[in-house]
Order: sequence, then structure tokens, then C-alpha cells
Amino acid sequence: MKLAIVGIFHETNTFAPGKTELEDFAQEWIGGNELFHQRYEHTRTSMGGVIDGARVELAAITCGLYTAAPPSGMVSRRTVEALFDSVVSSIDLSADGIVAILHGAMVAEGFPDIEGELVRRIREKAGPSKPIAVTLDLHANISKHMVEQVDIIVGYDTYPHIDAYERGVEAVQLLAQTIRGVIKPVSAFVQPRLLLVPQVMLTDVAGPMQELMDCAFAIESDPKVVNVTVAGGFPYSDVPDAGVSFVVTTNNDQPLADHYAQELSRMAWELRDRLKSNGYPAAEAVAMAFAEEQGPVILVEGADNVGGGAPADATHVLKHLINAPKKCLIVIRDMEAAHFAHRLGVGAVCDAEIGGKSGNLNGEPIPITGVIRELFDGKYTHIGPYMTGQWADMGKTAVIEAGNLTVIVTEKRTAPWDLGHVTSVGLHAEDFHTIVVKSAIAWKTAFGTLCKRIIQVDTPGCCGENLYHFQYEQLTRPIYPLDPISYMEESQ
Repeated sequence: MKLAIVGIFHETNTFAPGKTELEDFAQEWIGGNELFHQRYEHTRTSMGGVIDGARVELAAITCGLYTAAPPSGMVSRRTVEALFDSVVSSIDLSADGIVAILHGAMVAEGFPDIEGELVRRIREKAGPSKPIAVTLDLHANISKHMVEQVDIIVGYDTYPHIDAYERGVEAVQLLAQTIRGVIKPVSAFVQPRLLLVPQVMLTDVAGPMQELMDCAFAIESDPKVVNVTVAGGFPYSDVPDAGVSFVVTTNNDQPLADHYAQELSRMAWELRDRLKSNGYPAAEAVAMAFAEEQGPVILVEGADNVGGGAPADATHVLKHLINAPKKCLIVIRDMEAAHFAHRLGVGAVCDAEIGGKSGNLNGEPIPITGVIRELFDGKYTHIGPYMTGQWADMGKTAVIEAGNLTVIVTEKRTAPWDLGHVTSVGLHAEDFHTIVVKSAIAWKTAFGTLCKRIIQVDTPGCCGENLYHFQYEQLTRPIYPLDPISYMEESQ
């Protein structure tokens, strides 16, 4: 058996400033078996899972193009066309099946459903009978069109996402069973018309999202069920299909798939009032943090969530940390300040205005005078449970200490998914009383085992938790919580 592997991975925030261009994908542009294995073998990524899954199935893999860019703004038209051409042309048509590693919330000018369009083009090239499996992020905005083009959809089961590897293995396993004729996948797809913020999609503690996942796992215990994908969706992509969705795949039993999909949809609808998040204004949140005797206390600045495409330079919290009474840490992306610090050198006093340079939503630059304690090229490897072994690059990085405030200034946006972005510059999270994370939930794979308290901060930004602040133009309406809507209206 031979399997072709391709993929594009990008989470697009259509409210974020700027556009995502082809050069943004250059950092992770991997084509051919040698490079693919060199980059991903022995990593706990989807790609590493595909490699190991194929080995278990005694299948050869032929790697076309896999590319990814950090979450960011709208993808340009020229970029998406180039990506389509490069990925589709790289597929080995002699393969018995195809695995596409996708995100599910990628958007480009003229293409609100990039993954749906990509799999349509793959299907057109591969023909109607060649099995196709895709892996998706839990924040995918799945479309009916996407489901109709493929045989298998396998979405992440966790948030923070720590099962990308397992889902890659599973996708290969189910694809191999399809090729061998062991299963004949049929799928049901349903959208309960719910728009959720990432903060309420936590799956590793008791709550509504965990209850949905437990229900999905119970359904998967039915021997006729092949896979259940629960997608929380990504509310910062203004597209028709944004929101919660479910895909239930059975072994040639469409009525059963339909039944289970509707069961999950009704359950999600009944949980809707619990699927809400509320935070505190920045000044109040900071005061609450410093009032705690023990740390680390995590201030979650979700509105500037790097993992959701935000600029990572918001200063709404930073301005309240000047002259902090206890040791605190924040990471700010500021290319100018990072380069300035590198010119000054370790031990020099850096007097600079930091952050607040990407737009009105992100506050004003904050004057900071501090000593440069460390300079770093920004390259590290994930050491924690999130995609262990994945490469990361913060660009030119400087550690500036101003009294009790430590600022890690980075050239590039880097999400706090791994402790490596702190330990790589010689810092230890447990040494700080308060840590600001520009994330929604995924920060837990870095600091979750260390923190003593979590405080949600409600600030402006393109990943804000108050969805009423966003001007949606493409989103299918009505949808909860933005509109008055009943489940019966949705089902019609």
C-alpha cells in the first residue's frame, strides 16, 4: 500500500490586521520524503503520526508538499492560488489513498472555505474512487462541501491540542481500512448554529466541552461508528460556516450517522448557556493577580491570542505592570525593540517604547527602561506535550528587566504553547508571581501544571471574547449568541 501525504495548515483571523502572504509559509515548506522525515519523524505532530501510522499499516508514504504559517490575517489571493497549485501538483497519483493535513479555518480573498476548495481540487485530480482522509484542528469551521469531498475526517479531540499525533495515526489507520475494503465510510454533518469563543472549548477539565467530547467517545464505542469529530469552530473567521459542527462517520450506515450527529447537535444546543466566557478589565485583573499570595498567577489576555492570529503586541495589560510590586513576566512582539536591544548588547540599559504598534485595538506603545539580561536568536524545539519536537522561531529575542517586570521582546509572533519560549532564554516560570499569556487556552500546555490561579482578562483585540464587538458580514445568520434563534429554526 502507498499513501500520498500533503497539507496546508493556517488558522485565519479575518479581523486581524494585514494579510498573509506566500513568504509567511516559507518557514515550514516541506516537500519530498527526505525532508518530511527529517523534519517530522519522532515528533508528536500530525505529520509524525502519519509517518508512524503508515509504518504500523506496512504502508509506504510518498510526501508531496506540506506547508504551514502561524495564525494571522486574511490570506491573499495570489498566495492561495500558489498554494493550491503547489500542493495539488505534488500529489503522487499512483498512491492508493491520500492524507491531507489541514486546519479547517483557513480563509483567503475569494475563498471563504480554503480547505473545501483544496479537497475539491484534490478530488478532481485523484478521481472519484481514490480514498481521501483529512485531519482537522478542533477549531475548524467545517463546511458541508468539505465533508462531501472526502471519505474520512478526523478532528482533534483536545484543547489544548495534545493529540495531533494520535489523530494522524488514526487518519492513516482508517484510510488503510478503507483501501482494504474493511470499512465503507459514510458521514453525517450538522451545524447547531452556535458561535463560541476558544475560552469555553477547554476539554481537560469538567465543563460543557468535555461533556460533548465524552458523548462523542461514547458514540465511538458503537462498533458501527468509525469516527466522531467535534469541531468547536473559530469565531474570528468571518465566513458562512463559522461555528460549532459535528461529523459522524459510520461503516456504511447513513441513518445511524444521521441519528448520532443530531444527538450531538441537540446536546450542544442544550449546553449553549454554559458555553460563555467573561473576563475582567485589565486594571482589575492585574490588581487581583497581585493580591494573590502565591504564584504563578496566569493573566489570560485572550484578545491578543497569538494562536488566533492576533498581533501579540497589545499593551492593555503591560501598562499596568510598570512598577509592579511582585515579579511578573510578559512576552511582547516588537520587531523594532528586539533589533534595538540586539544592537545595544547584553548588560546595556534599553530605553524604548514597546508594543502597541499594530493598530488602535492594541493600545499605545509603553515606555520601558530596563537592563538587557539576555539576547537570543529565538530558535527552540518544543519540549512539552504540545507537538513535542516541533520547531519554533521567535526571531531576534531580548530579555529586558525593569524592576519586577521582565519583558521578553520577540521579533516574530510566537504562541505560548510550550515552556521552551521561556526556558530558551534562561528563565523559569516558577520564579514569577504573575505571568501574562497571549493565548486563550493553549497556554496550559506550557504553564498549566505550574499556575496557582487563572484570571481571564477582557481587553480589546481581534480575538476578543465579546463577539458582539465584531462586525460580521459573511457569517450565516441567525446564530447564537448574536441573534434570537431556536433550535427548531436552525433545524429548518
